[in-house]
Amino acid sequence: MKDIATETSKIEHAEVYLPVDDLKTEMPFFLKQLGFRLEEIFPADDPAVALVSGHGMRIRLDRDADMPPGRLRLRCLEPDSFAGGADTLTSPSGNVIEIVDAKPPLDMPETQHSFMVRHLRDSDAWVIGRAGMRYRDLIPDRLGGSIIASHIRIPDGGPVPDMVHYHTVGFQLIFCYRGWVRLVYEDQGAPFVLEEGCCVIQPPQIRHRVLEASANVEVLEIGVPAEHITTIDHEMELPNGTVNPDRDWQGTKFVHHKVSEATWGPWRIPGWESRDTGIGEATQNVAGVHVARPDGTDTVWTSHDTDILFTFVKEGTMTLEVTGEDPYQLVAGDAFVLPPFLKSRYTNPSADCEVIEVSLRADFVTETT
Repeated sequence: MKDIATETSKIEHAEVYLPVDDLKTEMPFFLKQLGFRLEEIFPADDPAVALVSGHGMRIRLDRDADMPPGRLRLRCLEPDSFAGGADTLTSPSGNVIEIVDAKPPLDMPETQHSFMVRHLRDSDAWVIGRAGMRYRDLIPDRLGGSIIASHIRIPDGGPVPDMVHYHTVGFQLIFCYRGWVRLVYEDQGAPFVLEEGCCVIQPPQIRHRVLEASANVEVLEIGVPAEHITTIDHEMELPNGTVNPDRDWQGTKFVHHKVSEATWGPWRIPGWESRDTGIGEATQNVAGVHVARPDGTDTVWTSHDTDILFTFVKEGTMTLEVTGEDPYQLVAGDAFVLPPFLKSRYTNPSADCEVIEVSLRADFVTETT
């Protein structure tokens, strides 16, 4: 088999074909209006082909091309100030140029609240996603697009075929559920191992990379909103030689919560105690993450007023009771969402029961009855 790198090194450039009716009318559109520059044109006596370049691409304008008009997209930093603020332009030959924002604002959909229980035993087949990872969807309806929660598994231990990348998100949590994973983050120093029971938050647009994982490692990944863009950074190498743990990323600081350093204290629900991951403080209360376990005393009915409250059963078993529903028997790997003001109660927890609770926001009120 030929070496792909050797073969591709022989490629000088790539071209996109676009048909034209007449270069005399098409070229001014691309050169003067869109800012491309002329590279080649032939034949001299009656030009039929012109090669233009610009904005990271090369286009072949061909009078003899047997194809319908094409479509290009220009990603502009200030789209309102380009081409009079037009969304689209059409060349004299009918080629359509879309003009879009190169850095669109993050779309945060309004939460569509619903009560949901997701059992591990009822899960569909795991879906193969980015870098060969297996994904299991924990909130199928995404609450109207406001959140995505994934149970991710990497079946084979060893190096992970990941690249330096970042996510355009409002909030993102990685919780190591089983095994371990080795990660590296921008401005956070040398690679480190995220151990079982530990978690990190990935602030908006922090560059990072998954380097290595134990066999059958499992992590939980929570992202807000559900649909967000992952961008590969081909220029940055990690570690990047800078250590700045207090760097602010759009109002969020990086957090690496270690279970070995955690302390347990009273939780918002009587009858349970929790370890606070510090994520509420790091995100200015945009989100909170707690790991909770029963303390041996009686629990009570509660309700909350936060926008999103997602819970994953980390260990053991418990019963979830909600008003108007039959009790749900839950085991490790099950998950549920409690909408605001719905009354619920956690009962019959096993001695080893632990739950992971993610809230958006962190500064909310719990009422007990």
